[in-house]
Amino acid sequence: MNGKQILPSKWKRVRWIILSLFFLTMTLNYLDRQIIGLLKEDYLEPLFGWSELDYANIVIAFQVAYAIGMLGIGYLIDKIGTRFGYAITLVIWSVASFGNALANGLVGFALARGFLGFSQAGNLPSAVKSIAEWFPNKERALAAGILSSGANVGAIIAPIIIPLIAISLGWRWSFVIPTVICLICIALWFLFYEKPSSHKRVTDEEYNYIHSDEITIPEKGLVVSKVKWRKLLLYKQTWAFAALKFFTDPVWWFLMFWLPSFLNNEYGMSQLELTMPLTTVYLLSMSGSLAGGWLSGFFLHRGWPLYKARRAALLLFAVCALPMVFAQTLGRIDYIYAILIIGLATAAHQAWSATNLTTVTDMFPKKAVGSVVGIGGTIGAVGGVLLSGTAGLILEHYSGLEQIQTGYFILFLICAVSYLLSWIIFSLLVPKMPWVALD
Repeated sequence: MNGKQILPSKWKRVRWIILSLFFLTMTLNYLDRQIIGLLKEDYLEPLFGWSELDYANIVIAFQVAYAIGMLGIGYLIDKIGTRFGYAITLVIWSVASFGNALANGLVGFALARGFLGFSQAGNLPSAVKSIAEWFPNKERALAAGILSSGANVGAIIAPIIIPLIAISLGWRWSFVIPTVICLICIALWFLFYEKPSSHKRVTDEEYNYIHSDEITIPEKGLVVSKVKWRKLLLYKQTWAFAALKFFTDPVWWFLMFWLPSFLNNEYGMSQLELTMPLTTVYLLSMSGSLAGGWLSGFFLHRGWPLYKARRAALLLFAVCALPMVFAQTLGRIDYIYAILIIGLATAAHQAWSATNLTTVTDMFPKKAVGSVVGIGGTIGAVGGVLLSGTAGLILEHYSGLEQIQTGYFILFLICAVSYLLSWIIFSLLVPKMPWVALD
């Protein structure tokens, strides 16, 4: 440390500005993912004659590419750094987003969604690695919660603006406008992002605070060795995190891609009529993101051990997801009950996700965070592929029997128990979340 004071007080919390960059891209990320589900019933299925299996295959193309991207991009970001690694994915993302506007059928959409999935895989490893670099341990859960709430903002905005864009300008513009926003994000990224040791606006005071709960404070400019992701596969901590992702990421994928279709089939809602229920669901899920970021930190402030605080929070959120299985039953009384129960489930998921991501920074050094998140994200995407394929087969089968509601009940049951199952596996693998000391 050189003791040099750099900028006035308004720049003393640069870490929150950095987090806001990821919040913006996370918002756009989830807005982009929602578009195809929102256009499915009123535009894409009638225009291209898709079946439930066709739609499932397009979703799977996204998820398979996302899985591949998670593994490769997570390692790339650890190797070349967040600044340039994430910039590469943003450029590919903007091209892929525009490719959706040019698609003219099943194959075209599968290719476009595949490239989009590959590029968007860079968002989570970059964000979690940045949180590990920019925030002390006591603030990481809150930062992850705020970051996760960006997903909800994107999901809230999408059902409000996408139908309006499609009606006013045509459905292809629903993909063009996010492309333009992505290009703006690239410019903002290069304008503002650096790691703390290189950022010219970080004061010594903030730099010391960021590392205040570490055993030692690394010097600015210190170069650390990289770790190969193959080595990380030898640790049970990696597989514990991957288990959390494998069983629960698919739930979010399913709700994101099939919730509009469920509401259409169950209650006959048109695209415009979906706006209020979807907005309600994702507003509730935003509260979960913030609760997830706050709760384990609250336990820590009360003197709980780190592993106990994280696991207790995860268990509570797993229990909150269980009522999802009753969504259809209560929805027969009034659809608003189904919306509230699904909203509770999405809130539980986002709270779970925010807490889950911090377990990586709790168990691994910063140089491995991007790779571990990438491995876990890949495993989670594989789970998403399996559930999407299963959803397509189940819904196609029961649709043929004119009992599609039964298909949705089976899928809600699978989703409801996934969190508790993954919590049990996590607790068996790493009951006290031991630290991984990499060479």
